[in-house]
Order: sequence, then structure tokens, then C-alpha cells
Amino acid sequence: MNTERRKDRKHPLRRFRRTSIASRRKAKMALKISDECINCDVCEPECPNTAISQGEEIYEISPDKCTECIGHYDEPQCQQVCPVDCIQLDPAIVESPDQLMQKFIRLMKV
Repeated sequence: MNTERRKDRKHPLRRFRRTSIASRRKAKMALKISDECINCDVCEPECPNTAISQGEEIYEISPDKCTECIGHYDEPQCQQVCPVDCIQLDPAIVESPDQLMQKFIRLMKV
């Protein structure tokens, strides 16, 4: 009986659940601009990584370049200046602060 408990403790799913819960707490999401964008052009010059550009209809944020201003500022500058609050978190792209910092370092080397 004692051996069964030990096996249960080492069960891979238990370990995965603990890890995933911890990583979800630390996880951040990429930013995206919703269709509420009024094309005011206020956010583009504020982006230190030049991740914001004019799309076909509205401005867009490149997830490859967006670090949510980690490495530059405490808060995303585009969200701070947007007059209609159309820059939101994108639940489809989840990145940890460490991943965002690594992206910042990679972008600064280029």
C-alpha cells in the first residue's frame, strides 16, 4: 500500500497540474488591437519595439515584436495612450514574463 502512494505522488499528471497552475499565475498574454480601433495613430509611435503598424483596416500588433514593453517600461505604452481602450490581451498567445524578457533581449541584439 505504501508503494502505491509513492507511485501516485510521482504520477506525471499530478506534476503537470501543479506546474501548469503555477505557470498560469505568472503568464501574461500578448496584446492585440480590436476592431474598435479608430486609426488615430497614437499607439504606433509609442511602441519602443516598432511592433505596431497599420494593417488593412486597423492598426495591428506583431506578436513577434511585442514584449508588452517589458525591458522598456513598467506598463504597455500603447494601452496607456489609446483613447478608446481597444488594445486588449490576446488569450490565444500566452507568454511568461521571462519569455517576454528573452524576446526583448533578442530584439535588442538585432
